[in-house]
Amino acid sequence: MQVKSEFQMPDSMAAGPSYSQSLTSYTRRPTTQVRVGDLWMGSDYPIRVQSMTTVDTMDTLGSVEQSIRMIEAGCELVRITAPSVKEAQNLDNIRKELNRRGYHTPICADIHFTPNAAELAARLVEKVRINPGNYADKKRFEIIDYTEQAYQDEIQRIRDKFIPLVRICKEYGTAMRIGTNHGSLSDRIMSRYGDTPVGW
Repeated sequence: MQVKSEFQMPDSMAAGPSYSQSLTSYTRRPTTQVRVGDLWMGSDYPIRVQSMTTVDTMDTLGSVEQSIRMIEAGCELVRITAPSVKEAQNLDNIRKELNRRGYHTPICADIHFTPNAAELAARLVEKVRINPGNYADKKRFEIIDYTEQAYQDEIQRIRDKFIPLVRICKEYGTAMRIGTNHGSLSDRIMSRYGDTPVGW
């Protein structure tokens, strides 16, 4: 018995949207290949397994032990939060102890709000992750009424904070992930675009 569907796919969808070659079969989208330490990812490389520590970054041995458990479970990239300069500096101690124990898995520093922590971490580990929405701003959940000039001045201020990190990453060969999510959007972006996909 043959069942006929009453749903008719529009011609515009028949070949799939422009970002997908097929609506029914999986193919990986070609992407840029990126090196994180000795680990390559993107394009035809395997999808990499990453996880994040939950131990206080200032707890060097706790961070090392948890990282080792993650690595031995198959983690190929260890993400560690570095919310301030002192945590960023301690990434060096974590890295050295991991190396001393024979583990050379790349470390990603997870940065929020603190450009100087990101700049330090970029000199010490293989990757930094920043959110452009909160890279140089504290979130106070304020609604700010910007003039167009004031908004452009804010954009320039962020640019001035961000460019030094880009230069350091280029100099040290440090990978960077620019990640965004709703929770990391600054008051500046929320005031300008509200709770909409445009701000994301």
